[in-house]
Amino acid sequence: MIHIATVHWRDDRWVDIQLRYLEHYVPGAYRTYAFLNKLPADHSRKFFYSSTEPVKDHATKLNLISDVIGFAAADDSDPLIFIDGDAFPIAPLDGLLGNLGSQAPLIAVRRTELGDPQPHPCFCITTVGFWRQIGGDWHPGHTWQNAAGKRVSDVGGNLLGLLDDGGITWRALERSNTNDLHPLYFGVYGGVVYHHGGGFRTARGGRLLNQERGLHEAKATARARALDALPRNRVTKSLRRRFHPGKRIADELREETARQSRDVFAQIERDEEFWRQFTQ
Repeated sequence: MIHIATVHWRDDRWVDIQLRYLEHYVPGAYRTYAFLNKLPADHSRKFFYSSTEPVKDHATKLNLISDVIGFAAADDSDPLIFIDGDAFPIAPLDGLLGNLGSQAPLIAVRRTELGDPQPHPCFCITTVGFWRQIGGDWHPGHTWQNAAGKRVSDVGGNLLGLLDDGGITWRALERSNTNDLHPLYFGVYGGVVYHHGGGFRTARGGRLLNQERGLHEAKATARARALDALPRNRVTKSLRRRFHPGKRIADELREETARQSRDVFAQIERDEEFWRQFTQ
């Protein structure tokens, strides 16, 4: 039995899309387990297990679902798949599932486009027994040095620490886009999984675009610092909205990314092979 853990929050447009792709590409029997928070409709019957408990932290939700799966699984060798609500397989998973253990006990997306070294929960395959053995944990905590020379952490940080401390080799699925509409979102990884990115929030565009558009430099200008120093009230909020150079760039990025997301989502709804535009 394959056990699949996912999270959906506020927007339920992804539920049926994800389940459809899972049904098409997951081989054999499987169960889906989900956190379904603040969705406009009740989708609980579509999952083997679901929770609407008001847990906010994404990593905590995944850790809790993995605990449930640990109790529900009949065998430690059962595959365990973590997948974001706005992600789904676009090719059969037989090969990855068949290579668990022989190549690596854990296979996961690694967002090298951001310089991130850790496994990312948008898609990760392991086994129930291995996750229990290492005390799997999706929280940030374990740190690394980023390209700017700063010590940072992010979701999946503690998992990376557990793997590093145990000397455990894991297999990374890296971005395989040959055509990038966006440097971070709308990603195909390892040729087997699609991750929309920002599917449950209005995103600004990510670190790469922020750097490319000079957001941090704009926030450091004299005008930005002066506007940031003003008291917080309705008038100064209007001033910042109109004249803050960082705010202006951030708003432009947010609008641009939202438009791209809407366009790609419309393609997803009408064409099951929409993703080919990013790999051809």
